[in-house]
Amino acid sequence: MESSAMSRLTNLQRHLQPADSKLLESDDVSGLMKISPDVAEALSTGKPVVALESTVISHGMPYPQNLETAKQLEAIVRVNGAIPATIAILDGVPCIGLSTEDLQKLANLGVRAQKTARRDIAHVVATRGNGATTVSATMFFASKVGIPIFVTGGIGGVHRHGENTLDISSDLTELGRTPVAVVSAGVKSILDIPRTLEYLETQGVCVATYATNEFPAFFTEKSGYRVPCRVDTPEDCARLIDANHKLRLGSGILFAVPIPKEHSASGGFIEDAIQRAIGEARAKNVTGNAETPFLLSRVNELTGGASLASNIALLKNNAQVGAKIAAALAQLRGHQNSG
Repeated sequence: MESSAMSRLTNLQRHLQPADSKLLESDDVSGLMKISPDVAEALSTGKPVVALESTVISHGMPYPQNLETAKQLEAIVRVNGAIPATIAILDGVPCIGLSTEDLQKLANLGVRAQKTARRDIAHVVATRGNGATTVSATMFFASKVGIPIFVTGGIGGVHRHGENTLDISSDLTELGRTPVAVVSAGVKSILDIPRTLEYLETQGVCVATYATNEFPAFFTEKSGYRVPCRVDTPEDCARLIDANHKLRLGSGILFAVPIPKEHSASGGFIEDAIQRAIGEARAKNVTGNAETPFLLSRVNELTGGASLASNIALLKNNAQVGAKIAAALAQLRGHQNSG
């Protein structure tokens, strides 16, 4: 009798919630997106794919340097064995993988494209706007289509004096709830690094330094702070991502890759400019999502372009590392499937 009742209950559950309901839900979401042919083919065949954000194109640097950098980042990903998937919202359509024409459009739009975090996605889509995705929005879209790795320059974090303003980037909460591995040069040094690391711990995010014991500070190799996890090779990273996925932890991973040594020498000079820019932002009451673009732009002016050159250098380095991790992960999963 008990066995019969359990059987009927199981059958009822199947009718109410099909076994492939998660797949159907995912398909419905991805149906709202435009996935480029090469990205779609790579995802369907298990080839490595790396997500790239688009805010760095629209808000991170001036034209035409933004377009040139975007193309260079995609080329680096390809050379290192993966398919690049730059993500943006164009005319209300989330695009996973951009054509040359799309990149050109976004670069020309510049700051006229809306800086789009998770909270802004629905509005940009509903109004058929153009949105340049931040870390949180890029992670969201990457997760929805099954891209496990995302490369950026540096993530957002807890702003200095954040204990009073509660100005905390949604990048941190996204890392706590979206299972995508993020490769970055740590946290932007305009932010409060120790409080950011504490917040990531609260969110249950695994933070791993890459080939170093100390957490990097974007423009400099070292911040003076350590984290409990270190990885030294793309294969180490791939195993960590795979374990996180199999355990269904539901959270992301932050791989902190230090800026190349040859570009970190000016870190102290840039830090002085950061302190001055922060003072100016306070005086002008620049807050919220306008603060980071203001600070990065002002620091670039104060350093005579040195900070922008360093920013581009670390972006390229992260793209190389991220592509190698993606290739190692695809190889690991390929072996597991064949075994």
